[in-house]
Amino acid sequence: MAESKEVGHSTAEIQSAPIGGVLVAEGSGKTAELEGATTKQVHNAELFAALQESPIERWSSSSIKLYYCIFIAFCCSCANGYDGSLLGSILAMTQFQDVFHVGASGHKVSVITSLYSVGSIVTTPFAAMVSDRFGRRVGMVAGAFGIIIGSIIAATSSTMAQLTVGRFVLGCGIQYMTVSAPAYSIEITPPHWRGRATGFYNCGWFGGSIPASCITYGCQFISSNYSWRTPLILQCFTCIIVLASVYFIPESPRFLMSKGRNDEAIAFLTKYHGNGNPNSRLVQLEIEEIKENLRQDAIDKASAWWDYRPFLTHVGRWRGAQAIMMGIFGQFAGNGLGYFNVAIYELIGIDSPSQQLAYQILYNVLGAIGALTAVSLTDRMPRRPVLIYGTLGITVLLAINGGLTNAIANDEAANDGNITNINYARGALAFYFLFQVFYSFTYTPLQGVLPAEALSTPLRAKGLALYGFVVGLFGFINQYASPIALANIKYKYIYVFVGWDLIVAALWYFFLVEAQGRTLEELDWVYEQPNPVKASLKVDKVIIQQDGKVTEKITEA
Repeated sequence: MAESKEVGHSTAEIQSAPIGGVLVAEGSGKTAELEGATTKQVHNAELFAALQESPIERWSSSSIKLYYCIFIAFCCSCANGYDGSLLGSILAMTQFQDVFHVGASGHKVSVITSLYSVGSIVTTPFAAMVSDRFGRRVGMVAGAFGIIIGSIIAATSSTMAQLTVGRFVLGCGIQYMTVSAPAYSIEITPPHWRGRATGFYNCGWFGGSIPASCITYGCQFISSNYSWRTPLILQCFTCIIVLASVYFIPESPRFLMSKGRNDEAIAFLTKYHGNGNPNSRLVQLEIEEIKENLRQDAIDKASAWWDYRPFLTHVGRWRGAQAIMMGIFGQFAGNGLGYFNVAIYELIGIDSPSQQLAYQILYNVLGAIGALTAVSLTDRMPRRPVLIYGTLGITVLLAINGGLTNAIANDEAANDGNITNINYARGALAFYFLFQVFYSFTYTPLQGVLPAEALSTPLRAKGLALYGFVVGLFGFINQYASPIALANIKYKYIYVFVGWDLIVAALWYFFLVEAQGRTLEELDWVYEQPNPVKASLKVDKVIIQQDGKVTEKITEA
């Protein structure tokens, strides 16, 4: 039976409406050709209709403030990205090596880098509790204070013990931010901005890593220990911005409604999603969906902060699996090698510290270009093709890089440690940089988007904490194992990721749920189905009439 209904209008209107050149009368099975309408396939017809009827003004005062709220979440990610580039650059500084004598690879480097992830791991349940009980903003504040304290400890260190303690405290602080900030970003934005806003949040990695690599490049010319102490203390900068701003930005409406503060939540949605109109169709849709979502998840809402049993249900397993997969695959796709770029550059014959630091800047800039390009497309790009084909692409690039690095090693062995064919080194470096571009395009925005949108409101803080735990665990493996592996098996370590990424692409194909184009609450229906992957690929057909009315055409067996 062919059935047609107009989203948000009466059945009588529907039965006389032109539908993509075809008139469909409900239950009649008859059609008549008409003109003047266009047909479009969308994942959520109700949302599409609401957005058509209630467009948000992009440059109104409320939208500009919303952009600033997203920027504060972005600053939280900057603190994490700053650290990701910082250690890779500082290891190339002779003044740092004169104090700590750790080299570019080996177990001492493993200890310094991996304690950061250990701090993240042990803080996981507490970060979720703070975000759920006291709000997303309080979680960001707690993280900012942790990072500032850790930065001061590390910057004033003169022993390995103090440096590693500072790294541990830094990891504790960043975990609070990585739980609260992406949840805040995804919960305050309108549905059709969600991908770009949360993808932009995760691009804060480059908002931190590029300044870190530039600062360390400039500080290398300082002849004292301030050459490495200065970059360490400047890790506090974005945290100061967060602390100065967080009490002037509104709390997440989904958090407010989960605490029974409905009037505040509705006021937020009216101001920022409805152009000040409480009767906006988009506002009404979001209010009803949030309420229904909270009713369905009431049992989890009442559970203790340490109780993760809701993730053992059918819906919980699928939701948790999306976050866990991104936590593992996003950390263990070969990108962890970036922590140890100094060792990578040495493998391909780049030995000058100044040149290594300059290449570190280029490495991060190229990654930012890939990530920001993806962010601009995130609200239009389906998640599945990007992750499946993107992972296959980085597999190919890593394989070529590994092959060229192998050729360099053979060339050195045959010529008493000298590289006679410089094209091998140029090619290896080019494909290593291309890997960074492809990886950043594929993973960087979606590392923030996919886990946050896969989790319902009551599960979000706990799920993001679980995601943070997995990120910390595999970050620890990367940061501890990689320096040792690079010291022992050198370029052959790259092949580990080549084989693993092939497996990752297959796992994305079979288990990734498509969330693009749906509201957070509508995803409840998707995850409740026996096969959420198949359900997530369902689309609605909507017809946009000449007068702007939207009709949904549903074909049923």
